[in-house]
Amino acid sequence: MTRYREMCADLAGRISAGELPAGAELPGVRELAQRFATTASTVGRAQRVLADAGVIVTADRRRARVARDGALAARRFLHAERVFRLAGSDDPALDVLTRHLGRAVQSVGADGSFGGLRALRQGRADGAAVHLMHHSGVYNAPFARGLLRGWRPHLIHLWRREQGLIVPPGNPRGLATAADLAPLRMARRGPGTGTRVLLDRLLLAAGRDPDAVRGPETGSHLETALAVAAGVADAGLGVRSVARDLDLDFVPLVTEDYDVVLAADALEAATPLVAALHDDGVRAAIGELGGYDTAGSGRVDALGP
Repeated sequence: MTRYREMCADLAGRISAGELPAGAELPGVRELAQRFATTASTVGRAQRVLADAGVIVTADRRRARVARDGALAARRFLHAERVFRLAGSDDPALDVLTRHLGRAVQSVGADGSFGGLRALRQGRADGAAVHLMHHSGVYNAPFARGLLRGWRPHLIHLWRREQGLIVPPGNPRGLATAADLAPLRMARRGPGTGTRVLLDRLLLAAGRDPDAVRGPETGSHLETALAVAAGVADAGLGVRSVARDLDLDFVPLVTEDYDVVLAADALEAATPLVAALHDDGVRAAIGELGGYDTAGSGRVDALGP
């Protein structure tokens, strides 16, 4: 390892561990040069690298300081080579997030919340994006505790999102609740997806038989909206943003928590994802889709028994 990289790793490690908290001054250039048996120019190069990564801030004639979010940036810097494998649910906002992250996140081929949890349990994914309400009324956490027992389960909160009925412009059938759906052609997500589970739950609560609903199965929220726009289905259950994209009407039914389930040993690999969720530009791009609340995005919760 070259000397400046060694210096970067040492300082980032100390910042990540909390030895140098936000706002703390780094040792002076001469002191660092002596400590690492190198030159002032090498120290300057290391500090520029850390500043570009958002770990520290520099100013003329002043010592470098740890950035406000320096600990998070330091973890992202230290684990830049590790890829976070993400499986699970389809979501247009998740597409925005993963495009921003680039190679830091790899999408794993698992359809829906159930498939994502299965991939996580089998070790094919580091995290699963899910939106599943437990019979207790709590979203996601009970499933994480049950499937990751002994692995110190965590949730990374992505956002809250609206799900509802996607209908033609003007809502010609006057649809308002799940009770109105049974006699219609309904675009439905496939079995094992969180949206299919939600649809079945809403129908049962309305006294309708989910098996009596007929219509095409779709592979994504966008496909659901396309089926309605093309007249293949009378309605579909999906997120507000896809109805907006195709100038369809939307009848809101629920607002749900959308989270990433993961074990504690995957938290470091998920650092870039958490950092992106705190990025104002990313939050703004997600908000512009419509139907998303990013107020708590990036919160990491350790789940007890």
